[in-house]
Amino acid sequence: MKTAPASGNGTLIWQRSSLELLPQRALWDGASGCLLVADLHLGKAESFQASGIPLPSDGDLSTLNQLLDLAAQHQPQRVVVLGDLIHSRVGLTAELRAKIRALPELLGCPLELIGGNHDQGSWLEGLRAGPPQRCGDLWLSHEPCTPHEPDLLNVAGHVHPVAVLGQGADRLRLPCFALHHTTRQLLLPAFGHLTGGWAVSSDYQRWVIADGHVLAVP
Repeated sequence: MKTAPASGNGTLIWQRSSLELLPQRALWDGASGCLLVADLHLGKAESFQASGIPLPSDGDLSTLNQLLDLAAQHQPQRVVVLGDLIHSRVGLTAELRAKIRALPELLGCPLELIGGNHDQGSWLEGLRAGPPQRCGDLWLSHEPCTPHEPDLLNVAGHVHPVAVLGQGADRLRLPCFALHHTTRQLLLPAFGHLTGGWAVSSDYQRWVIADGHVLAVP
């Protein structure tokens, strides 16, 4: 197993792959032309509104615009969502369906979805929720797992990793990329804006996202 810590520009070397940890909470695999994101949770505000919680509905637009900006910058051959593209069937409005249906054309490449727990039971026109899959040196899944092949790195979402830094009033909770060397798992931060986070321990090698930068945690 060959790994190297991320440098100041957010680069992780795994086997033959050079992976860019992007401050927009995404992973770029330039060799395969694959842009990876996880946990967009589109329609979450509408899901909460249906329960009487008045969240604003502009979070999806910000999330989708950020994805389109990334695609314009990197020109991917495909975009893969590692689960939880949507939050629930309740929030899957006709307007949101239309936006998702238009995404491949707007992205300029195919859009693929690895099914997550929040995607279950929902039908999206032209977008089938598929199983975990291999992509070069990576094993892509929604929930973290240990790859069967020893040279593969599992890239997953689901847990919305954050790093807790400092103490007391100076404590910060920052979204992060988290690498566990023993289990060969790289956890991606949630791409969506209306998401919480799970504090990962120091057993993980962590890179926080702060002020538009990816910074390694000592």
